[in-house]
Amino acid sequence: MSRIGKKPVPVPSGVTATINGQTVEVKGPKGELSFVLNSLVLAEMSDDGISVKMREDSKPARAMWGMSRTMIENLVTGVSKGFERKLEITGVGYRAQVQGKNLQLALGFSHDVVYAMPEGIEAVCPKPTEIVITGIDKQRVGQVAAEIRKYRPPEPYKGKGIRFAGEYIVRKEGKKK
Repeated sequence: MSRIGKKPVPVPSGVTATINGQTVEVKGPKGELSFVLNSLVLAEMSDDGISVKMREDSKPARAMWGMSRTMIENLVTGVSKGFERKLEITGVGYRAQVQGKNLQLALGFSHDVVYAMPEGIEAVCPKPTEIVITGIDKQRVGQVAAEIRKYRPPEPYKGKGIRFAGEYIVRKEGKKK
């Protein structure tokens, strides 16, 4: 049994949730999101929030049960607080800056890399070596962070590159004479 799926998703004040068939729509101060549930699970509104139930007791239904509850919780958190991912840039001359809707990265290539931010995602550079990506959709925020990191992933010898904040890079020893 899913311990995650049993708990109802609390809906904070200022956030409205509507269930229309298999579609869950959530509106809040930061925007609005929706999610289409799998046919193996059913969502219903109650006094303490949105609860997700299985239509049948099978292994795929149990898997969808916990996942659907987590997806609904991410919708509620996104429209009320939002999500953010922090990236750190390490390396001599490596830096980032925001120009309008574009993120300009100097990563040691012969030219600067210009990354166009998708709709609904914002990037801020509090320092030239730090990028903060924010948005209401957790999946899209993580995807954008992964795409930016892919331009120059951290290398194991000197640790140069773009890494997630708090990410530990396993270092290797260099050549010996």
